[in-house]
Amino acid sequence: MSHDFEALRYKLIEQQIRPWNVSNLEVLEALRQIPRETFVQENQAVLAFADTKLPLPQAKTPSQTMLEPKMEARLLQALAIKRTDKVLEVGAGSGYMAALLANFAKSVTSVDIDPEMVTLAKSNLARAYISNVQVEVGDAYTGWGDQSYDVICVSGGMPSLYEGLKQQLAIGGRLVAFIGEAPVMNAVLVTRHDATRFSEEVLFETMIAHIQSPKVKHTSFDF
Repeated sequence: MSHDFEALRYKLIEQQIRPWNVSNLEVLEALRQIPRETFVQENQAVLAFADTKLPLPQAKTPSQTMLEPKMEARLLQALAIKRTDKVLEVGAGSGYMAALLANFAKSVTSVDIDPEMVTLAKSNLARAYISNVQVEVGDAYTGWGDQSYDVICVSGGMPSLYEGLKQQLAIGGRLVAFIGEAPVMNAVLVTRHDATRFSEEVLFETMIAHIQSPKVKHTSFDF
């Protein structure tokens, strides 16, 4: 059965994303241009446009999902990525969020602890002809490498934000992460103003499974 993906995409933007306080025209255009259905299995293509978290193929944990489209859009809008920015993503998943980030950034390094997710993300990004994303296997929960990043996007939940991630932000850098425990978590934007000064802004409340890392103890919860 064939589907009119352009009609689904239009409804996604007009009925889910715009009403969720996403008004940045460049963000909306990125959502139109990057085919979300390319980043899911063929039999789940229609579900890619639903207002729900979508489990990924071979998912082993609740955190291995595509976020709701409206959440991805809000994070992208809050990060205000510039063409010169270097981006770190913690948790590659399907590769879709990395594709959105890469649409605005100079380069994206997306890191996932699960080699199968890395393979999935690489394949999906190649199919979408996204060339400025490097997907790597590893645990970036507490940071990645020794360079600084202009933008850090944590695509999953954390009980608290590890200080090492904040310290990898360049001056003027922005970081988004889902912080807290059940029953309420917050999507938080962190901005680095100088060597010692950071500010935090709560973007919205939500509930998201914690990403997996042996470096931290998680409080488990069910959905």
